[in-house]
Amino acid sequence: MIIPHEKFEGIYWAYLEDESKSLATKNFAPGVKVYDERLINYMNTEYRLWNPYRSKLAGAILNGLKEMPIKPSKKVLYLGSATGTTVSHVSDIVGEKGIVYAVDIAPRVMREFLTKCVQYRKNIIPILADARKPKSYYNLVDEVDVIYADIAQPQQATVVAENSEFYLKKGGKILFIIKAMSIDVTKKADITFQMEINELKNRGFNIIQTLNLEPYDIDHALVLASY
Repeated sequence: MIIPHEKFEGIYWAYLEDESKSLATKNFAPGVKVYDERLINYMNTEYRLWNPYRSKLAGAILNGLKEMPIKPSKKVLYLGSATGTTVSHVSDIVGEKGIVYAVDIAPRVMREFLTKCVQYRKNIIPILADARKPKSYYNLVDEVDVIYADIAQPQQATVVAENSEFYLKKGGKILFIIKAMSIDVTKKADITFQMEINELKNRGFNIIQTLNLEPYDIDHALVLASY
C-alpha cells in the first residue's frame, strides 16, 4: 500500500510485505531505476523506494525535517549532483512543471549522471561546472525557489551563499548538507557545523532547523534556512 506523506507534497509512504515502511516518490521515468532502488506499482502508478542510507535528503526527512521546500512545480538549483541518486527523487517530486538545475564539476561523474538519469528525465538540466564559480552558469539558470547543496569541499557555506546571491529568490529556501570531514578533519563535527551555520547567518540567512543525519550518515548535518 502507498499513501501520501502526512506533511510533504510529492512524497509517499510505502508499506511493505514485512510490515516495514519506506519513503517513496512517484517515478517520473516509469520502468527506469537510477541506483538499484526498488520499484513498486500501486493503483496503476509506479513508485520508487527512497533509501535514506543512499540519500541524505531522505535521511533528513526520517530524522524530523520540519519543512520540505522542494515541492511539485518548484525550481531547484542542485549543487553536487553526482550520479543522480537524490537528484532523481527531487526530479520525481517537482514533476512535469518543475525544473532541477543539476551542477557537478566532475566530467566522469557527469557522464554517468547523463546515462543513468538525465536522458530519462526532461525536467533535469545538467550543468558541468564548478559550484564555486556561480557566474559561470549564469546564462543557464533562472531564479530558483530552492538551493540544495551537497558538495565535498572546504568553505561549503560560502559556496551556498554565493550561489544564493545569484539565483535564489527572496524568501527562497536552502537545504544545505554540511560534510564536516570535507571542511576540517582536525575539528569535531559539531564545531564545524556551527562554523558553517555562523557563516550563513553572517550572509543574511535565517536558520530554520539543523539536523544531524546519523545513523544514515556520520559527521553530516542538514541545515534548512531561508534567504
